[in-house]
Formats: sequence, structure tokens, C-alpha cells
Amino acid sequence: MIPRYSRPRMAAIWSERAKFERWLEVEIAVCEARAEADELPRADAARIRERAAFDLDRIADYLAVTHHDMTAFLRSVADSLGEESRHVHYGLTTNDVWDTATALQLREASDLLLEGAERLTAALERLAVEHRGTLCAGRTHGVHAEPTTFGLKVAVWVAEMRRNGARLRAAREAVAVGAISGTVGTHASIAPAIEEAVCDALGLGLEEASTQVIQRDRHAQFVGALALTGASLEKFATEIRGLQRTEVQEAEEPFAAGQTGSSAMPHKRNPEKCERITGLARVLRGHASTALENVALWHERDISHSSTERIVLPDACLLLDYMLALFTDIAEGLTVHPDRMRENLERSHGLVFSQRVLLALIERGLSRQRAYELVQRNAMAAGERRAPFLDLLLADAEVTALLDAGELRALFDYGYYLRHAGAAFERLGLA
Repeated sequence: MIPRYSRPRMAAIWSERAKFERWLEVEIAVCEARAEADELPRADAARIRERAAFDLDRIADYLAVTHHDMTAFLRSVADSLGEESRHVHYGLTTNDVWDTATALQLREASDLLLEGAERLTAALERLAVEHRGTLCAGRTHGVHAEPTTFGLKVAVWVAEMRRNGARLRAAREAVAVGAISGTVGTHASIAPAIEEAVCDALGLGLEEASTQVIQRDRHAQFVGALALTGASLEKFATEIRGLQRTEVQEAEEPFAAGQTGSSAMPHKRNPEKCERITGLARVLRGHASTALENVALWHERDISHSSTERIVLPDACLLLDYMLALFTDIAEGLTVHPDRMRENLERSHGLVFSQRVLLALIERGLSRQRAYELVQRNAMAAGERRAPFLDLLLADAEVTALLDAGELRALFDYGYYLRHAGAAFERLGLA
């Protein structure tokens, strides 16, 4: 991932040095497990633990000759050891080390992502509570529907982020597994007990049945969970983008002192952070598609997945880490305009109360179809003439024959829509 969208802690997990450190950690764990099983001298395992190292420059030099990451790595490690180097990688195949080491990276990356998701969820919880009673227009198809509150809108995001957190935790568990099972998963050259001891020492779960690789449905689940979280962030960002339009102007993402929105127009204050999240979510979804394609490999293994995973696993983690942090900053610095929300709500001339009038007429004995016709007739006229909906209803004899002026006016009460708005907050534990 380009530096623009990389944060230091996540980038460190996916650096070349970190990758080889995890490879060495797995190799050492295997040697120690074999020593415990009396398959090699314990003194040799101790020397490997103490002395084994690699050199990135030497790996690069060896790679130019071998064209194989693992053999280049093993040559560099052997340079740091003596005769005991013969025990390193004994009975193993590349993916025993690579996949198990990747599980360590994915586990560490998952912890960072969960940390970011929890921080964002907490920020959204605070925003929802702050604006629990901030009245605004609810919109369907982009058109005024009925009143809601901005806090309830954000409470929906809280619930969704909690689900994302649960999905990320499940994905972490799915990928935090190791496999030390040999060339086609039969344990012919490395005993199952060694595999179990290594995974236990590394704090990983055990792939119950493997081929030469850990099965890629696990990685597809992981990248899918990241992409779904990204889709949620895009959803939230799209809402803010809509609310920041000049004609709406109900909420605005943070705009720092000295920030510019356009090279040509000094007045511009664009939702560029939310737009950035929208674009990056598209990239994440592409990575999820690639991860799904990697599930089907030929027989016990091919390497069609390998080249793609060098890109999609690090980049998906880096992208979501960045997006979570960015949207947390947006949520914590969001400018909300309650007065503008109320102003916009009243721009539809009271049409948001149409269902209340419809139901009141039905309660007075009209058929639903006839009641709908009466209300719609006046609602369309109010929209076309830009006239108060209530005034047109008061002038309609068919309506006032069933509802008097006082009853009609009583229906035009915003408080009606807030009667049960607190239920969602109670369910979320935000009451």
C-alpha cells in the first residue's frame, strides 16, 4: 500500500523484516518442538534460538539466484549458524512456514483493526447520545419521509459497527491457525505431535486437516469481513456527503484551519474525507473478490493464490486500518447543524405529517383507499403550490367533515415521532 494510506503500526506488521521475523519464529518453534520430542539435540535447538538470524540484503542476493523466497531465507539463516543449521526446516515445506507465519501477522493485524473498530464505535456512541433528540428529516429515495433524529440515525451505525466488530473477531479466529503437516498434509516427514506443539507454542489454533496449505476459505472470510466493514464505513460516509450538500448543509466533516477545498474556488468546503473512504471501500471489495477466487486451488496446492496474497492481505489490513482511523476523526470532529435540520424539515410545508392524517381519517371510518386519495390530493397541491399542507386540509370540506380544525392541528406535532425513539438507545445500552 502506498504511504498515503498506511499507518505506522500496521505497516510495521507487513514489512519485509516482520515477515521474515515471523518465518524465523516458526522455524525456531519447530526446532524446539522436535528437541522436546528428542528428535534433535536440545543444545542444538538452544543454539538455534540464540544465534539464528537473517540479513535482508543477503536474502535479496540469494533470491536473485534461487528465485525462491524460502530457499533464499534459509541460506541467510544458515549463514548465522554452524552445523546445527541442518535442523532448520527439516521435514518442512515452504507453506508450513509461510502460512503459519502469515497467521501470526494476520492475528496481530486483526488486533489493530479491532482496536480501531472499538474506538470508532465509542465515538459513534457518543455522537448518537449527544444528538438523541436532534430532530431532522428522515429521507427515503432522497425525499422527505417522516421526522427522525440525527442521534437515531447514528445509533443505527453503532449497531452496525458492533456487528462488524463481531465479524472481525470471528475472522481473527478463522485465520489464526497454523499447519505444519508437510508437502501434501500427510505428516509423512513431520509428526502431528510436532505440529500441535508448534501451534500451541505460537498461540495459534490448529488446521484440523490441511493439504500443503492452510485452506483459503479462512482467508476469504477474513478479507470479506474487512471489506464488509469498509462497506459500512462507505455507507456512513455517503450519508454525511449527502448531508453536506449546499442545498442540505445539515452536517459537515471536519475542516482544519488552513485547509483548502479547491485550487480554483476559495469558498469550497468539500466532503473529501468521506469521498476518500468511499473510494477506498471499492478497493477493499476488489480484494474480497480476489480472496474468494483464491479458495479453489489445484489438488493439494498450486501458487495461483500466492502472488495475489502478497498484495491483498497486507493492503486490505492497511486500508481498513486507515479508513477506521479516518472515519473516527470524522465522527469526533463532525459539525452538526440542528437549526438547519429543523429548517429543512419545515421546507416540505408539513408534508411529513401525511401518514398521521391518513391514519386519522381511516380511524374515522374512511376506507384506506379513499383516505389515501384525500390526503394525496392535498399533499400534491401543497408541493406544487408551496403552500402549507395543513391550510389545504383545513380548506377541504371532505377532510373537515371528519376531522375538525383542532384535531387536524394536533396531528402536526413533531413530538409524536419521538415517542419511541428511545427504544433503540435502550436496546443498545445507550439510554
